[in-house]
Amino acid sequence: MQWLALAARSAWNRRLTLGLTLAAVALSVTLLLGIERVRRDARASFANSISGTDLVVGARTGPVQLVLYAVFRIGAATNNIRWDAFRAIADDPAVAWSIPLSLGDSHRGFPVLGTTPAYFEHFRYGDRRALEFSAGAPFHGLFDAVLGAEVADRLGYRRGDRIILSHGIGGAGLPEHADKPFTVVGILAPTGTPVDRTVHVSLEAITAIHLDWQGGAPVPGFSIPPQYVRKFDLSPKEITAALVGLKSRAAVFRMQRRIDDYAGEPLLAVLPGVALDQLWEVVGTVERTLLAVSAMVVAVGLAGLVAVILAGLNERRRELAILRSVGARPGDIFLLLTVDGLIVTVLGCAVGVLMLAALTAAVRPFAQSHYGLGIHLQLLSLPELRLLGAVVLVGLVASLVPGYRAYRLSLADGLTPRL
Repeated sequence: MQWLALAARSAWNRRLTLGLTLAAVALSVTLLLGIERVRRDARASFANSISGTDLVVGARTGPVQLVLYAVFRIGAATNNIRWDAFRAIADDPAVAWSIPLSLGDSHRGFPVLGTTPAYFEHFRYGDRRALEFSAGAPFHGLFDAVLGAEVADRLGYRRGDRIILSHGIGGAGLPEHADKPFTVVGILAPTGTPVDRTVHVSLEAITAIHLDWQGGAPVPGFSIPPQYVRKFDLSPKEITAALVGLKSRAAVFRMQRRIDDYAGEPLLAVLPGVALDQLWEVVGTVERTLLAVSAMVVAVGLAGLVAVILAGLNERRRELAILRSVGARPGDIFLLLTVDGLIVTVLGCAVGVLMLAALTAAVRPFAQSHYGLGIHLQLLSLPELRLLGAVVLVGLVASLVPGYRAYRLSLADGLTPRL
């Protein structure tokens, strides 16, 4: 214990230099643990985008692509599925509920989803959490719209506001359905999922706004006013995809094969969890790269620690020589320098953990509202503890270098002045 106290007093005498090094180690540890925490929470948010759904059904394509556009509203379907095919699936005795999804329109960069009231009743996210409203209620009228939390927040909408949908998905310059505006009747509570970035309308409304359109553009010289659209058959002819819940999960593979073998048209049914795992493998390279970069930053910080201690050895050679002269053994000198570096590493880890907690508390509301990323305030997880242990171990190994260098210093070398 006396060598530990001696090392602490020696470090305190060099507190400015070691303090800067400690700050570098703390920042690198914060970065390392922060990336690990964001990676874990991002994966959890990613996996929690949809739950309680047994199958996602769409036109024959890749499982990842189907989940991307049906769940995350990213990309576009290679083809739609006919309404009668969806009804055949929905009417199957094994199906408990089904939610049709129609995509392809947008509002100021946010995707528009045509669906039915069953969406608000059966859609689940996270730990099977149901959708809740922060204001209003589900749509009932033909031109009613329900906004996700981010849409309402970013665009400043409230109940009663009127919005105009655009034809297609993309940026500015899209043709608009300006003759058929929608009224905001509900705003969903934040979910941290793509629901927050979606404008929800009825399937009949999607049909209504396209009655006087053909080939992606309005029919020249022909327009149907909103008050007359109800005179037409607004039943959908096709949809983009569907979410299906079964009465028994034991029947999921049997139902999947039945849909894949549907004779009417080529369909694909995927298990959301399996497809999400495949999708995460695609983007997992990025998280591993970020983790490797942060590990390199930690290595640089520890290398700086070694450099500072080695650079200070010349100034401390007389101090070490005096210690040798009063009875300190070479092994004691080795231990002193090793503990010196280890103290800085441990304190850097502790400060890094505190900085991570403060940073998490500061950015979690912003990350939730702007990116749908739920970052949780919690104690260190087992993977984070392992990373900290690895940092301390590497710091210990790095501290052996100046310790060994001090071990080699001789008494005469320390006491003899240089000319």
